[in-house]
Amino acid sequence: VQLQASGGGLVQAGASLRLSCAASGSTFSNYAMGWFRQAPGKEREFVASISWGGGSTYYADSVKGRFTISRDNAKNTLFLQMNSLKPEDTAVYYCAADRSRLTAALLQAMDRYDYWGQGTEVTVSS
Repeated sequence: VQLQASGGGLVQAGASLRLSCAASGSTFSNYAMGWFRQAPGKEREFVASISWGGGSTYYADSVKGRFTISRDNAKNTLFLQMNSLKPEDTAVYYCAADRSRLTAALLQAMDRYDYWGQGTEVTVSS
């Protein structure tokens, strides 16, 4: 599966952004999906995950209550709604696909994922 992330940009603290990840080349509903991010000078970290059918989601503590992961299997698209953005959310955001039927809470490890998008940059100014 090929993944194309989009929707990043420069916003002020407190603003919202919605990231999208368009999938192609394979049956999107066969994959659990995740969002990760990498801030300048830091390691890539888990943000959120969603099971293949969308029935379960899981979030990093740092984004819980502010970010929402969702998917539209009919449109082969993954989303990340980001509200109340903070400067510490500044990073390149990546979507990833995992060929598993695990619940979202078990999908935090980067090495689980088989396919990665190219990333979209989010910058939050204070």
